[in-house]
Amino acid sequence: MAESNFVDYVKILCRSGKGGAGAMHLYRAKYVPKGGPDGGDGGRGGNIYLRANRNLWTLLHLKYSRHVFAGNGSPGGANRSFGKDGEDKTIEVPCGTAVFDADSGEFLCEVMQDGEEVVLLKGGRGGLGNWHFKSATNQTPRYAQPGEPAVERSVILELKLLADVGLVGFPNAGKSTLLSTISAARPKIADYPFTTLEPNLGIVSYRDNRSFVMADIPGIIEGASEGKGLGLRFLRHVERNAVLLFMIPADTDSIRKEYEILLRELTAFNPELQDKQRVLAVTKCDMLDDELIEAMKADLPDVPVAFISSVTGQGISELKDLLWRELNDEKNRVMTMTHRNLDARHRVEEEDNFDTGYVDEEIDADDYADEEEDW
Repeated sequence: MAESNFVDYVKILCRSGKGGAGAMHLYRAKYVPKGGPDGGDGGRGGNIYLRANRNLWTLLHLKYSRHVFAGNGSPGGANRSFGKDGEDKTIEVPCGTAVFDADSGEFLCEVMQDGEEVVLLKGGRGGLGNWHFKSATNQTPRYAQPGEPAVERSVILELKLLADVGLVGFPNAGKSTLLSTISAARPKIADYPFTTLEPNLGIVSYRDNRSFVMADIPGIIEGASEGKGLGLRFLRHVERNAVLLFMIPADTDSIRKEYEILLRELTAFNPELQDKQRVLAVTKCDMLDDELIEAMKADLPDVPVAFISSVTGQGISELKDLLWRELNDEKNRVMTMTHRNLDARHRVEEEDNFDTGYVDEEIDADDYADEEEDW
């Protein structure tokens, strides 16, 4: 099977530019026997920026371009000439991308809005030229500062899709079928478990030209927090959803039991998810009559419930109304997710073990030991 184009977790190596050295120069001109120092400052090393781009939906472009190196600053020159600043580098990522340190898992930053930009790594400052150090007692200083060293760091970029409603359920609960029914999305649908192997987004049309975004993630099974099935890797995509739509088939043995299992797995991934507004959709209700539906209501959890059938369209309008009311509830509009460090259970092993394969003798801590003392 061909590799998917959806990439939501990637490890890259970033390096800012080192600052240019300040110049040690004495002015020389005809009829000026003692011109004095005029060495210029070195240029600033290039920064590395992270910028959100709403036209991107995956981190695939970074999977095949794992080295992001900014330019070094140029050294200063005579006549107090400043060195050229190093070239900045900008990493374009989808909205909702978070950055973590690859070694420690520490949260570094994230970008949420289109065009939002943050400094990921700052370039080194340029060194001061010798003209800065002249004084009454030292009129011809013959030394200048070196530039600050570059900063090198391996980082993990993790994409968390931004959607209004997140679909949560066991495999074959009808999540992809619902998404294909109420939106233009066309996820893969089949009669075997784990048909959905990657998240899908769909725009759901509502009345008066209004709409909201729905996200379908791969199915969850009991024990997913321990690595069973597809594990909890894709649950990061529901962390920023305003409402969670639990989908459980009508022919299950106990709707309440399955609901509690799903909720327990969500809580194991991130305890804050249990504070989000939840809605229950009982799917495949075309096989039920009104009497059976009334009997089932006695054993349902205490959350808003809709009985639907994606095949016949039963209850779809009522579900849209219910979701729209929940989305516009004032308490669901503000998403306050605490930024946590990257949990070892949520890491992707093949990416964490990826070797950038880049060794540069120019970047060596020992080379800059003396320079740091000069600052």
